Amino acid sequence: CLVTMTILLLTACSTSMTRDECQTVDWRTVGYEDGVAGRPGDRIARHRKDCAEHGVTPDLDAYLAGRASGLREYCQPNNGYRAGVTGATYYDTCPADLAPAFLAAYESGRELYVRERRVTDADQAIEARRAEIARLESSIASRAFVMANNSATPEERTQAVLDTRQHAERIGRLKSEISALEQERARYAQELEVYRSTVA
Repeated sequence: CLVTMTILLLTACSTSMTRDECQTVDWRTVGYEDGVAGRPGDRIARHRKDCAEHGVTPDLDAYLAGRASGLREYCQPNNGYRAGVTGATYYDTCPADLAPAFLAAYESGRELYVRERRVTDADQAIEARRAEIARLESSIASRAFVMANNSATPEERTQAVLDTRQHAERIGRLKSEISALEQERARYAQELEVYRSTVA
């Protein structure tokens, strides 16, 4: 498992292949690395494009043999769960005999990921509204200064009153939204804990 994840992390950061890489690379190893990272089958097309610029044609048979070997290592339930719980995309790459167990674990992890995201998204939405309320309250304070300033023009005072009213109305709406979001967040958190207990 450690080898699998190490290769996955190393290859996730890979860029286009250089001339030297295209000329000297072991295509079976390239295929294995793509397979063990769960990459889609059209990955070879990218390698072909990269190497065509350098006049090199990949060894397709070696690549496919390596990829098949890598996929058999990748397509294990523990990797499926890990991919699902991190929100990674599954490209329907697993062979038929390994796909059912992998997908079951992937869906289990994916369900946990979705539930965690709901809680996180609710937290972020609440925080964004609280931050907007703070900005509006600061603006109301500055408008109050304008209204109390003897050097302000009548037009400036009138605009300050209008701004204060609009800000106060917006704050009221934001507080209502926060209340609703907090209720949703509590429900999502409860669903998350229930689901965690089922997969523990």
